[in-house]
Amino acid sequence: MTLHSPAADRNKQPIADSLVALLPASGNALEIASGTGQHAAWFASRLPGWVWQPSDMDSSGFDSITADAREANVTNVRAPVLLDVTAPAWPSQGQEFNSTFDAIFCANMLHISPWMTCAGLMQGAARYLAPGGVLITYGPYIEDEVVTSPGNIAFDQSLRERNPAWGIRHIQNVKSEAERVGLMLRSRQAMPANNLLLVFARR
Repeated sequence: MTLHSPAADRNKQPIADSLVALLPASGNALEIASGTGQHAAWFASRLPGWVWQPSDMDSSGFDSITADAREANVTNVRAPVLLDVTAPAWPSQGQEFNSTFDAIFCANMLHISPWMTCAGLMQGAARYLAPGGVLITYGPYIEDEVVTSPGNIAFDQSLRERNPAWGIRHIQNVKSEAERVGLMLRSRQAMPANNLLLVFARR
């Protein structure tokens, strides 16, 4: 069964355009919180020189991830793996990754998970990024110098009503977690629908 996210459909092409401009022609990428698998299949088709490793802490979407890759006729998407970003070793079950990644990509996770996942993401990225590799996050953020859109204010409120541990994160807090493990914010790119693409790399 193929799962479908309207939001993933809307943002997959703008994100892919940014990834094509940002990344070299080839490499290995790890996607955190792959969800339905729409991103993995789409990015793999637009970045044929890259091998894409999907992952999620919930295996219920794994059949969808595999089906999306099959329907997109791409062979550069690996089988998805269970991965909890707060675990001391990735993936969470089975053998630890025996190689590093040139890019780690995480979309729309930080605001729909407890804050501890941000620290886990940064710590894991510091462990598993190859030299010169980048951590790329996508989603809404709050910034001191930028007026928060009415849509993001309402979205943040709805998230906190669903779960008090959720909510749109302040970009400075995310940067601080990254800096604790030696990762620095290298670039910030405005994206459609009041989202941001953030790129972190080692000092």
